[in-house]
Amino acid sequence: MESTKYSAKPKLYIGIMSGTSVDGIDVVLTKINDNNSQFIAGLSCPFEQTLRNHILELCQTAHCDLQTLGQLTVKLSQHYAQAVQQLVTTHQIDKSQVRAIGCHGQTVLHHPFGQTPFSMQLVNAHVLAAKTGITCITDFRGMDIALQGQGAPLVPMFHQSLFKDTDDNPKLLLNLGGIANLSIITASQLSGFDTGPSNILLDSWMQYKFGKAYDKNGQLSATGQVNKKLLALLLNDPYFSRPVPKSTGREYFNLAWFKAKLAQVNVTISDADIMATLVQLTVISIVDALNQRIDVTLNAHTLYVFGGGCQNHHLMVSLKKLLPHWQVDTTDSIAINSQYMEAMAFAWLGYRCITGQPGNSPSVTGATQQVIMGQITQVIGHKLILGE
Repeated sequence: MESTKYSAKPKLYIGIMSGTSVDGIDVVLTKINDNNSQFIAGLSCPFEQTLRNHILELCQTAHCDLQTLGQLTVKLSQHYAQAVQQLVTTHQIDKSQVRAIGCHGQTVLHHPFGQTPFSMQLVNAHVLAAKTGITCITDFRGMDIALQGQGAPLVPMFHQSLFKDTDDNPKLLLNLGGIANLSIITASQLSGFDTGPSNILLDSWMQYKFGKAYDKNGQLSATGQVNKKLLALLLNDPYFSRPVPKSTGREYFNLAWFKAKLAQVNVTISDADIMATLVQLTVISIVDALNQRIDVTLNAHTLYVFGGGCQNHHLMVSLKKLLPHWQVDTTDSIAINSQYMEAMAFAWLGYRCITGQPGNSPSVTGATQQVIMGQITQVIGHKLILGE
């Protein structure tokens, strides 16, 4: 279909995100104009337990037959489409006014290293576009990796767009998802990287020992004591001292990784103490990463936090204790729902792709250049308008 331009272009974009915690699908509707994003509506849809189990099994084993992989990808994409339909129905959205969907897909393996680097996100854009009737943008990481980048994190550029008047006083944002990652924004530089595990290990231990998806409000971890020997062993992992750019995921920090470390301690540790130690691993690795760039004892700043870890009261309290002079708050304080930050970012990245603007930052990912990110899958009958 030939692209044309017209003056009354729709400015509505939908973003879809399901993260490394594999706890559900976040979908948002935003209005974007001149790179400025306005949240309109959002909802979260939990995964069916069977679907979640299949995704986690694939992440943990990194093996499945091709038929299973294909069927899992289609089923997941159908669930993405159902989440979009629920959003537009609930909020009475005219789909003809939605210019595009930016969908991250479900990461099952992130390996941006060596001679054959790649990052695999499950999503069938054809199914998503056909089911929703809306043009879809997917595969945001691939081009960055092809240009020798990590392909992650991609959210820092969106964070930069939220702060138009940034001076040398840095703006600092922290994602407490399955993996924790930082965005550090100044007038002269943008940086961002994965600091290490956040919810992944905590959730994995709860599932392994109690059959529960997570430690609600951090109730179990709050009753435990940090095991210093185990903590020191965990923090000694080479990832934490690796220079940036760097990114990681469930393929590195997982239950098998933790069990191997735990076996080296060779003492019995209660579940509460294990959970308390994992919380401390998360917050210390975050603060150490901050301290390598900002003296946290001399400079008081605000750290804006988002992601599922915001709901873990003990995790948030522990983070604040290590940053006693800082203001640690969720992004709700700057009018961005902490649940929907990442979904908003991929709506924005979809907008960047459609309008022909770069979607990566080499200072973050290590790519050799900026480039337009994402692949466009257009559905018949949905008029796509490229460019400004």
